This record gives sequence, C-alpha cells and structure tokens, in this order.
Amino acid sequence: MQGINRRTFLKAAGTATAETLLAPRMYALATAQNEPSQPVSANDHIQIALIGAGGQGMGDTKAAVEVPGVKLVAVADCYDGRLAHSKEIWGSDIFTTRDYREILERKDIDAVIIGTPDHWHKQASVDAMKAGKDVYCEKPMIHLYSDGPEMIETARTTKRIIQIGSQRVSSVIYAKAKELLASGAIGQLNMVTARWDRNSAMGAWNYTVPLDASPETCDWPRFLGTAPKIPFNAEHFFQWRKWKAYGSGVAGDLFVHLFSGTHFITGSHGPTRAMATGGLRFWKDGRDVPDVMLGLFDYREGFNLSLRVNFVDGGEESEGLIFTGSEGTMEIVGNSVSVSRVPREKEPGYTISTFTEAMQKQILEEYRKKYPVTHFEGAPPAGFEKYVVPHGYSDSYDHFKNFFASVRSRQPVVEDAVFGYRAAGAALLGNLSMERGAVMHWDPDAMKLL
Repeated sequence: MQGINRRTFLKAAGTATAETLLAPRMYALATAQNEPSQPVSANDHIQIALIGAGGQGMGDTKAAVEVPGVKLVAVADCYDGRLAHSKEIWGSDIFTTRDYREILERKDIDAVIIGTPDHWHKQASVDAMKAGKDVYCEKPMIHLYSDGPEMIETARTTKRIIQIGSQRVSSVIYAKAKELLASGAIGQLNMVTARWDRNSAMGAWNYTVPLDASPETCDWPRFLGTAPKIPFNAEHFFQWRKWKAYGSGVAGDLFVHLFSGTHFITGSHGPTRAMATGGLRFWKDGRDVPDVMLGLFDYREGFNLSLRVNFVDGGEESEGLIFTGSEGTMEIVGNSVSVSRVPREKEPGYTISTFTEAMQKQILEEYRKKYPVTHFEGAPPAGFEKYVVPHGYSDSYDHFKNFFASVRSRQPVVEDAVFGYRAAGAALLGNLSMERGAVMHWDPDAMKLL
C-alpha cells in the first residue's frame, strides 16, 4: 500500500514544518524553551518557598527558578542537612526552618512548592491556601481519599491557584499525542497499555541515608504528623515511599503519572472499574508496599487501560504508553510520540479455496457486486510518523511556566485539584483492589468510591 507522501505528512504534522524535518517521516516538535525570554516587570516577579526539600522538592525548585521572574526565598524541611544544603545551592540569605508554618506567615511569599511525603500533601496545601499562597503540590495529590474534597473546596473558597505536579500534562509530546488522537490518526481508541519498569536500588526507593541522621538532626515528630507514632527510624524518614504510612506505593508514585497522561490525552475523567494484583517479589527489606503491580481499568469512553509497574525488571528502566486504535497505534516513549497507521480493510475477505470451482465462482461474483475493487480508491494511506522534542527539552520547566503564568493571570491551571484528584483517585484504586482482593468501582465524575 502506498505510504504517506510528503505533502500529506506535513499537513498532519501540526507543529512540524518543512524546516524542522529531521528524516523521512520524522519531525521535531516546536518548543519555546530556546527562544529569548520576554522581560518580566518588577511587579510580575514571584517569590516562592519550598516545603519539603527532598530529591523531588529540590528538583522541582531548580526547574521553577529557571522560569523568568521567579525567586526562591525560603525552604522548610525536617532534616537540618537539607536546610544547610539549600543555603549552599540558593544562597546564605535563604530563610530556612523546620516548621513550614513560619514560611506561611511571611508576607513576601506568593507561592509554595510542596514536595513533602504524601501524607503531608493535604495539610500543607490547605494551610498554604488559607494563608493566601498559591500552591504547586507534588503528585499524588492525595494520600487518603478524604484528602481530595477538602483540597478542592479550599482552593474554591480561598480562590487560590493549585497545580498538581504531574508534568506530562504540560509536555509538548503529550499535547501532540492528544492532537493526533483527536484527529483520528489511529481510528477509534480501544486500549491503552502503560508501563513503568525499574531495576535499580535507587529506582526502588532505597535512597541514601545521611551519616548524621538522628533524632537531633531530624525533626521526627513533625515528619510523622498523622502517621503512627513509632521510635525514630532513619530508613522511614529518608526512604518513606516504602511504607504505606507516608506514601502510596507504586500506585501513587508511578501509576498516577500514567493516569494523568492518559486522562489528558483522551479527555476522560477516569475509570469506572478497577482490578489489580501484584506483590513483594524482590525488595524484601521491611517495606510494606509491593514492588510489582498490574492493573486493569475500564473506561466508559469505550477503552481499557492496562498498567504495569515492575521494580524487578531485568532490563533498563522503561516508561511508556501505547494507544491502540481501530486503524493503528500511537506510542509515547522517551522524548517522542509516534504513530503507526494501518487502516482497516474495507471488505471482510473470503475463504473459498476448499469449495468447488463452480461455488467459488458464484461466491466471488456475489462478493464483487457488494465490494467492487474501486472501493479502495481514496483510502487513507498506511504509514509511520514520529515527533521528537529538541535535546534538553524539559516538561518540568513547561509545567512550572504554566503554573506561574496562572499565578500572574489568575486563569485556570493545566492540572488543577479536580484533575489531580481524579488521577490520584484512579491510581489508588489499585491499592484498594489489592488490599481487598476485589474489583473496585469508582464514579469519575462525582469522584467517589462506589
């Protein structure tokens, strides 16, 4: 079958142009990150604070301060070493504290980044919004289902901006995938297969514990918050994702990214039914969350989502989504999105070789009356198209750029609390299904368990 010609392909490319042609059927997605920034007036400068200066929080902040007109002025964390390192990175004039409430009392802070363990997301976000601060809260938005409605209602009543930190929602790759799906590039969507595999100790959350970790350098009571009161445990403090009391396991850490991407691309509010299985296969180090989880989710839009997270994978770390449609597939992996288009046959075909020659002739004559050969004229072509981002592209930067644009304009963010609750609520269905050994039902509109 004839492949896509150059004119047809460029027309389909959307953001691609002849000048960005990389190779036959491969195109670069346009981004604004390498373009000169527009000057930011003094009145538009935004001062931020970081609450929770672990690896994700510090990584978020480094991306945030790259956005023009944004300055970090304060950091809160329960470990003294991270407060000291914050001054090493961002300057000795940075205000640091163990108690984030001291940050919220400051009038010179416009917004906060919340990079705490999951069990602090709700309280820190609610406190910040009530103190008049806009909020960038890391995913998953919730630790418990009861967290979601309170966060949504607080954002509504305080009129504060809150954005959830699943950065793929701001990625040009995911925007292109959304455009391709809506254009019918793969026909009718019927299945999404998503994966996130890891095979390293760091990937499995065995983060390094500093040599000076102790009740003196770590504010253990403040870290625990609403979690069960137990004696100081350095592994719990620095590797908190390994325990249900503080984190949400692979579902909250990684499933939620895959849900966010799927919901953004498809426009869905979430699944209606969930089934999950898995277990602790390899990392039997005292953790109480699985290192392997598989989930199946039904969507009323007519497609199913299959998710897999595996911390025992024998190969390289791998993340990706495959959208399977009636006329092809679309895959997101690494820094690219690609479409393999295989249009469906427009006639059913026939199997007549075992019949008599007379019967074969009769059937073929009747078949061609119903399906003339000219039926194929003008059929859409098969083909492969791939879109990639420039080297160095950062969707985290774009996510913060979008957040701060909303902080300035007071316009809606790309990933508000409702979107974040629907993504996290869907992800945590996997935990519930495993714990109860049952199929879980969810109302994605009302955002309630059924």
